[in-house]
Amino acid sequence: MDKLNILRRALGLAVGFTLLFFAVSTHAGEYVSVKKDGINIRSGPSTKHEILWEVFKNFPLEVVKREGKWSQTMDFEGDKGWVYSSLLSSNKTVIIKVKTANMRSGPGKDYEIVATVKYGVVFKPLKKEGSWVQVKHDDGTSGWMFKDLIWPSNPI
Repeated sequence: MDKLNILRRALGLAVGFTLLFFAVSTHAGEYVSVKKDGINIRSGPSTKHEILWEVFKNFPLEVVKREGKWSQTMDFEGDKGWVYSSLLSSNKTVIIKVKTANMRSGPGKDYEIVATVKYGVVFKPLKKEGSWVQVKHDDGTSGWMFKDLIWPSNPI
């Protein structure tokens, strides 16, 4: 093989690896939620890997990378694990990341408190205004949360 063909092959491999890197890394920052209760988070991308924990419907996750039909995810506490991708939804949700948080009637601390919300409660984000996110719970409760109290903090 002459030098020109070797150079072409090397360039082709370099381009291929670059494209593969970008295809894998483009999923970082993609927020998803779990489609149903009882979804297993595993230590690796197959059902043969250990179950690390279980999550409930609408639990928010960040996709770190994808491998085949599996997604490596990270939760609001920074824990990572693998989920079968078809069990994930593009529906956006947020979770309370502090011990207790005040939900307010409007986007600001001067608005009336409509509920006190506990750590780990999940909401659907509706809209954002400045540093405040309007959220709604499955039970119908809705109001505004300061972005630093929820994860992800910029869901919309």
